[in-house]
Amino acid sequence: MSNTINIKNRKAAFEFFLMEEFTAGIQLTGTEIKSIRAGKASITEAYCTFIGNELFVRNMHVAEYTMGSYNNHEPKRDRKLLLTRRELRKIFNKITERGLTIIPSLLYIDEKGLAKLTIVIAKGKKLYDKRETLKHKDQQRDIDRETNK
Repeated sequence: MSNTINIKNRKAAFEFFLMEEFTAGIQLTGTEIKSIRAGKASITEAYCTFIGNELFVRNMHVAEYTMGSYNNHEPKRDRKLLLTRRELRKIFNKITERGLTIIPSLLYIDEKGLAKLTIVIAKGKKLYDKRETLKHKDQQRDIDRETNK
C-alpha cells in the first residue's frame, strides 16, 4: 500500500507511564475498515476492558463511511480485540494485581492490509509526574537546539 495509516494516541505518553506493549487485531465491519483506511479514526479517548474472557476497545471513534448506505456502522461501538489466549491471560493477570489500565497507543494498517492496534499496559501519572515530563521535554528541546547550531 502506498499511503500508510498510523493513527497515534499522543495523550497516552503524557497521561500514563507506558509499561508493556502488545499488538492486537481488531474485529471490524466492512465500512469501518474503509473509514480507517481513509484515516478517519481517533483513539485519543479510547481504552480497553475485559468483557468475560475477551478484550474490547471502547470509545474508539471510527467516522461513518461516506459511501456507506443503510448498513453503515456506529462510530463509537465496542470492538473486539484479537489476541492469543496466552496474551489475554497475561494482560488480565497484570491488570488485576496492580491496578493498571490498558490503553491503545497506535492504530495502523499492516502490510497485509489488516487493521492492527498496539495496546499498552499503563499506569496513570500524577500531576507532578506530568510537570516532570514537560520539564524533561523542554530540556531535551533546548539541548537539540544547541547541537543543531
